[in-house]
Amino acid sequence: MREGAAKPRTTGRTSSRFVAVFVAMATVIGLAGVIGGAGQANARIGGTSVGQEQFFVNGCGMPNVKVRAWKRPGNYKTVILLDGMRAQYDYSGWEINSNVQEMVRSGVNVVEPIGGPASFYSDWDAPSNFNGQKYTYKWNCVITNTLVRALDARGYRVGAGRKYAIAGLSMGGNAALVIGAQNRRNFDRAASLSGYNFLNAPGMRSALRIAMLDVDPKPWNIDSMWGPPWSPRWFDNDPFMNINRMHGMKIFVGSGNGLFGQYNALPNVFDDLFKGSTLEVLAFTQAKAFEAAAALQGLPVMTYDANGTHAWGYWQDMLWNAKNRGFFR
Repeated sequence: MREGAAKPRTTGRTSSRFVAVFVAMATVIGLAGVIGGAGQANARIGGTSVGQEQFFVNGCGMPNVKVRAWKRPGNYKTVILLDGMRAQYDYSGWEINSNVQEMVRSGVNVVEPIGGPASFYSDWDAPSNFNGQKYTYKWNCVITNTLVRALDARGYRVGAGRKYAIAGLSMGGNAALVIGAQNRRNFDRAASLSGYNFLNAPGMRSALRIAMLDVDPKPWNIDSMWGPPWSPRWFDNDPFMNINRMHGMKIFVGSGNGLFGQYNALPNVFDDLFKGSTLEVLAFTQAKAFEAAAALQGLPVMTYDANGTHAWGYWQDMLWNAKNRGFFR
């Protein structure tokens, strides 16, 4: 697949009243499917790229976390890429389903921590008791502590700012914004691709609760993550509520509009329509709500809109679009 294949357009301000109504409607009709990774895979990149390596980092009480990374001398930035809700333990979905590792050949080192299905890359309150999880997720600790230290030791902290970029898709998108905003010592830019950037919008907590019941090993108890719906941790982990911490960062927010595009093939029409389109419409409304709130608070946001559903080809295009427009510079 080629770089920047989709034709993007930038967006302006959106009516907050319209956004709130649209978010609520999309939430009510939309989440019979699963948030994260609903799209079909595109071609896997075979072989290894320049300077590819695999290593493990301490899991902060979880099992050690596998990391696969691509580095080239002289590159100007390193980006940590977060997966979607159905993350696997062998390879990141980014490596399986996209060609973004090839950014290493044109200036950007790529790092992919592996695992963490349904984790939202957060530090949970407790193990998920619904599916017998034997340890508590501590993904924020891994990314901001053990992973960053391992990358520093391996020479991945590069560029004039000497800070990392972080980006993710779906559940990894909203996590990337929160992690970046709350860890400015290590991150100076963050990107959300079809992320859920307004988690406290009407109906979202219930929607996520339903979605997490259908992620393997199922079901996950969302109350083990940030506590009950009234817990302040829901606000702490909502990108919308962290906009005030993002001033001075580069922020990229991308989403499709739910309409079929170049990566929707006839054999996948059922999933694309009833899962991919629905999920992307929800992500689109969440993106517009976030962008409107950011504009009100004077935070510039690099945006990307195009025809597309919740699928890997579109996320690949979003990331290449960000790179080609200077997001990593």
